[in-house]
Amino acid sequence: MAASLAPGDHAPLIALTDQNGVERRSDQLEGRPLVLFFYPKDDTPGCTMEVCAFRDNHASLTDLGAEVWGVSGDDAASHRRFSDRHSLPFPLLADRGNQLRRAFGVPNALFVLPGRVTYVIDGSGVIRHVFENLLDAAAHVREARTALEALTSASPG
Repeated sequence: MAASLAPGDHAPLIALTDQNGVERRSDQLEGRPLVLFFYPKDDTPGCTMEVCAFRDNHASLTDLGAEVWGVSGDDAASHRRFSDRHSLPFPLLADRGNQLRRAFGVPNALFVLPGRVTYVIDGSGVIRHVFENLLDAAAHVREARTALEALTSASPG
């Protein structure tokens, strides 16, 4: 696995399909920041809590100019069921084979579980904030919002 990416690193290109078969590419964000959160698995209690926290706070994140994308190794059909069940307003990217997870260096938790890490990436593709916490799923959206607020207040204009 690649070394874990840190603030100041350039994010690798993201090019994966979402739950509806739409390809999502980071090079098509037109300068908007991205909140990219990796979660272990659809339909598990902690992951449901995390995606619902992002759902419930989606408007406040998009008001700060950000896109929000979730990523796990589940397939598009699993993501579609999960998204429909919880009325998610953002894409869930299917990282079958975990290539993107490896490119970001997202560590496994407890040696076997896919980790839970959120990245805030600015409009030029630079990682500005990384938050890793497997157990406090709801903290990820708070951390992302705080990082976006700092990013917004630091930008000119």
